[in-house]
Amino acid sequence: MKLTTLTIVVPCYNEAEVLPTSAATLCQILQNMIDIKQVSQKSKILFVNDGSRDKTWSLIQQLERDNALFTGLKFSRNFGHQNALMAGMKVAGKYSDCVITIDADLQDDENLIPKMVASYQEGNEVVLGVRNDRSSESHFKRWTAEAFYGLMGKMGVQLVPDHADFRLLGQRAIDVLMEYQETNLFLRGIVPQLGFNTEKLYYQRKPRLAGETKYPLKKMLSFAFDGITSFSIAPVKAIMSLGILVIGISLIMVIYAIVRFFTGNVISGWTSLMTSLWFLGGIQLVGISVIGEYIGKIYAEVKHRPRYIIEQDDYTPTQQAAQTAQLNEMVGAS
Repeated sequence: MKLTTLTIVVPCYNEAEVLPTSAATLCQILQNMIDIKQVSQKSKILFVNDGSRDKTWSLIQQLERDNALFTGLKFSRNFGHQNALMAGMKVAGKYSDCVITIDADLQDDENLIPKMVASYQEGNEVVLGVRNDRSSESHFKRWTAEAFYGLMGKMGVQLVPDHADFRLLGQRAIDVLMEYQETNLFLRGIVPQLGFNTEKLYYQRKPRLAGETKYPLKKMLSFAFDGITSFSIAPVKAIMSLGILVIGISLIMVIYAIVRFFTGNVISGWTSLMTSLWFLGGIQLVGISVIGEYIGKIYAEVKHRPRYIIEQDDYTPTQQAAQTAQLNEMVGAS
């Protein structure tokens, strides 16, 4: 029976503090899976260096020299977490039966990896790691996460609550995912659209090992807004509804002003006039900025620029060499 070839894709951006520990943990898990023949010896751990400014890439190269299970992919500059995931899956998907993505801080439960592969081997093309406990996070982080998933649901975006980017995708799912060509990537919204047999595995999120989070509040808000504008036009519809509401209020004010005029009780309305002007001006600015965000996304999409630039690929040569060696063994055996 043919063994499953697994690649664990780990996006890295300034992860020098956590990388040695994370690499050792993932290596032990993958080696155990190879030893019990759950996955093949061609299985790898692929670190994607997303333009790190610290020693992340030199550490990856050292890991490659020390252990053949490790390999790396280097971007020419920082292209973002979502693009790092896409690059890793695209490169690894050519040679792997399935790919698991997990962040380098290992806040996601790495011990779930063998269960993910077992689920894939049972016929599930998509296996999602879902958090069932956020007790390790701050109250503010938990509240914002709940608000985010609630808002996205109301916007009509199909998301799996408390699922981030810890997932397994089979080769068929990866092939379909690569057909999505948008520049503004939001994988949490795209993956549920793929279909295929899907299973959710639950785990408790852990505290970060070291270093700083790569998603501070400002970046989280930007990420959430990207998700909303990439999958829903609800904000534009909301502005239209608000505009209709303001028109309705304005009509009431006109009727009120006419009644006051004919009753002879005219009052100087400087305050109300200025308040109305500022209110309407604010609505117009918000409306223009939201529509401008959509136009900006269209502008980025129509340029068709590459999502990322790979400066160095250490993964592909190792897999090509493994394939060549396997073919030579088959020829020799025949």
